[in-house]
Amino acid sequence: MVDYVGIADIQHLIEEVGAGEFMERLAAHLEADYRRWSAFEKSARLASHSSVGVIELMPISDGGLYSFKYVNGHPKNTSQGLLTVTAFGVLADVSTGYPLLLSELTVTTALRTAAMSALAAKWMARPDSRSMALIGNGAQSEFQAIAFHRMLGIRELRLYDVDPQATAKLTQNLRAMPELRDISLVRANSAAEAARGADIITTVTADKRNAVIVTPEMIEPGMHLNAVGGDCPGKTELHVDILKRQDVRIVVEYEPQSRIEGEIQQLASDSPVIEFADVVNGVQSARRSTEEITLFDSVGFALEDYSALRFLHELIGERPELCRQIDLVPELDDPKDLFGGTLGKRRARMRRAA
Repeated sequence: MVDYVGIADIQHLIEEVGAGEFMERLAAHLEADYRRWSAFEKSARLASHSSVGVIELMPISDGGLYSFKYVNGHPKNTSQGLLTVTAFGVLADVSTGYPLLLSELTVTTALRTAAMSALAAKWMARPDSRSMALIGNGAQSEFQAIAFHRMLGIRELRLYDVDPQATAKLTQNLRAMPELRDISLVRANSAAEAARGADIITTVTADKRNAVIVTPEMIEPGMHLNAVGGDCPGKTELHVDILKRQDVRIVVEYEPQSRIEGEIQQLASDSPVIEFADVVNGVQSARRSTEEITLFDSVGFALEDYSALRFLHELIGERPELCRQIDLVPELDDPKDLFGGTLGKRRARMRRAA
């Protein structure tokens, strides 16, 4: 039998643990796994692109556990009443190949993306950062707001979206959260207005195109940029001149994948970037001065889903009431008799019933 985590289980966990604490604890798992960077067998995700979106598989293993995630990204889905992103994943035991956990990852991906953003910002942003521009107020925005408030102490959110209804939705959801009662919400009329005076700019837009959401004149000394929305070929959010500035320090998750999908797809292949694992392991500094501009070019990497699945497996192991199982793998008296142990037994039961 294989442990199973569905949407209802995630909802129960978040209600019990709290979204902020869940993401903070997940961030600790992320950081621990990034410290073990050399232990992982890594590859860029396998992507199938179409004119309307992308479907991807994201595998990784540390030799003891293996995981993969299936995920799509279809920005126009919302016009049909569908989600832009859906996902599920598997955690498996390398020694037997048996799956240990099958889990939804649609909600969990939103949680791990925000947890990773806030973790990177803890290393890269100025410690006194208290104001964040949140540009793109769709499905990921609440998670980013909660994670940055919880983990970095953000006290002001400057909100902008081309769709005013998205900002209204975000404002309503954040106002309903008691843990965010001390946060100031400022609705801006443009991305530039949202960015003005912010310590951190987070972009989480969904259009599959080379967009220019943040321009060079919006950048101020000491800012931290958390670019989340540019996560596939031909999809970016930052003006290329920002990336070429000498005072911008760029950190990525896994360089071979980010060169294809991240903001740095706009740069030459030999342009200098830093992998986040080198930051947490002390090989590279995340920020060299308070005036330097830092950029986390986030595309989402398989290690982060591995960490999320590992964390979920631990959580449900501590909560027997949530430990549901499914018969994904046959249990046989004779492991060499798959036909007789599955189809043969079923046919015998049907004959007896007749």
